[in-house]
Amino acid sequence: MSNPFWHGVFPAITTQLKKDQSIDLDATARHVEALIDSRVSGIIFLGSLGENQALTANEKRQVIEAMVKVVNGRVPVLSGVAETSTSEACRYLRDVEGLGVNGCMLMPAMLYRGDPRETMTHFRTAAKATGLPIMIYNNPISYANDITPEMFAELAEEKNFVALKESSGNTRRITDIRNVVGDRYAIFTGVDDLVLESAILGIDGWVAGSGIAFPAENQYFWDLTRAGEWDKAREIYRWFSPLLHLDVHIKFVQYIKLAVQECGLGSEWVRAPRLPLTGSERKQILKIIHDGIAARPNTPARSSVKGNGHVSSSDRRNAPSRANKLQTST
Repeated sequence: MSNPFWHGVFPAITTQLKKDQSIDLDATARHVEALIDSRVSGIIFLGSLGENQALTANEKRQVIEAMVKVVNGRVPVLSGVAETSTSEACRYLRDVEGLGVNGCMLMPAMLYRGDPRETMTHFRTAAKATGLPIMIYNNPISYANDITPEMFAELAEEKNFVALKESSGNTRRITDIRNVVGDRYAIFTGVDDLVLESAILGIDGWVAGSGIAFPAENQYFWDLTRAGEWDKAREIYRWFSPLLHLDVHIKFVQYIKLAVQECGLGSEWVRAPRLPLTGSERKQILKIIHDGIAARPNTPARSSVKGNGHVSSSDRRNAPSRANKLQTST
């Protein structure tokens, strides 16, 4: 795949909530605008960071329907698919296809550790339920099912599998996947604090987590990796790393939502059983966030770094103006 189907920064956005735990579509839409303004290449709604599994079926469809209208074709819209059964995954894929998403990020069946045959059957069956392009999400640390390079090779016959989100935490996998399947898939990293290491090994994209609180810096860093400006990228990475570490903790949703709040892009409210941070833990995470804000590097207002598939600030000024935001209420 010399020209990957998807590439660049595809942030996994939070689902913004109100204090009473109801969905705040207006706040989610405002965050979408900040991400698009930073020049992301796509947005993933309802991933793990989007609290997919804590939302009701109706809420998930409500979020997707509203956000497809908010984005209005400016970047690809993907939805996470995190269902407990294969049949529900197929149902959800068909529903969001009808709502106008551009693709999906498909997880293994939740709550069940399948063997390779069962995992492969789940993915194949889901793929046949839709014409949408699909990013396969491999996260054996969180979801117990490991999709090996050899399994990816077997799944290559399914044409709508176009990308992989590799979150095994083992950067060796990137090279192993390339050696086994070549350029069949676009490879995204999903582990924030391994993104520089992964970029050096040759990835196509990044499903960013912590960076949704720092979208301008996140995009600038990514552009530096695309341009091969490794010294500058390493400097930004050293500043960024304490913040990127927030993405790999069991409370990553609470940590990143708190960062989003402190950066003025949303609120920290989460859906139970998650609870907002308190006490010494909250103070510790706030210090990391506030230290990051205080040491924020100077980045171009519009990064002029040119990497693969990215445009300069002068190119962007000549692009059509953004569509008006959808006005929504809950």
